[in-house]
Amino acid sequence: MKEKINLPTKITISRIILSFLLIVAIIVMYLADQYTGFIALANISIGGNSFINWIMIILFFVFIFASATDFLDGYLARKNNQVTDLGKFLDPIADKMLVNSMLIFLAINFTSLSTYTKIPFFCVILMIIRDLIVDGLRLMAAKKNVVISANIFGKLKTVLQMFTIAFVFLNGFPFSYFDSTWNQYVTITSIFCYLTTIASLVSGVIYVIQNKHVIGGKNNE
Repeated sequence: MKEKINLPTKITISRIILSFLLIVAIIVMYLADQYTGFIALANISIGGNSFINWIMIILFFVFIFASATDFLDGYLARKNNQVTDLGKFLDPIADKMLVNSMLIFLAINFTSLSTYTKIPFFCVILMIIRDLIVDGLRLMAAKKNVVISANIFGKLKTVLQMFTIAFVFLNGFPFSYFDSTWNQYVTITSIFCYLTTIASLVSGVIYVIQNKHVIGGKNNE
């Protein structure tokens, strides 16, 4: 019998759709920046050496809304006892689609935002490699009819990523009032990036250790 799509799963799907729309907006933004440079016109000073960009603020609010659905779908699923295999499968996909696309976007050096806060590229590479390993583990588990759902460590990693991405969207605000003259690799926001990367790697190791029984053995066919 075909599994009915419940409300929490529909919310998860909406996060996937919002992530896709954000990716399309970013592609348009990147092309426009390359050929027109109009994005710089949206920069506004917020005091001292700090500034923020209105376009990035709009993307920030869309990202925050999409991130909020991550907490909402999980809450409703647990509250109404609507946890399903489909929801367990789609939730980490939605999270990674949203978070990883924004990590890559915020590591790109836009011409009009050359001095804007960025996520260090090596942090993005390490976090994506971690996700590829965990996804590979989930694929192996699926072949054995085992569903690996997100655990508390993976959720903590996702929360840290979302907070870090939000700060980068806002060009380090409100920390930029204190560290705008610091080296770009030792600002408060960059330190958040490093801590988030560490949390991501640690959670990945925990996933592997907790599900090492999936690696090897026979398929449950």
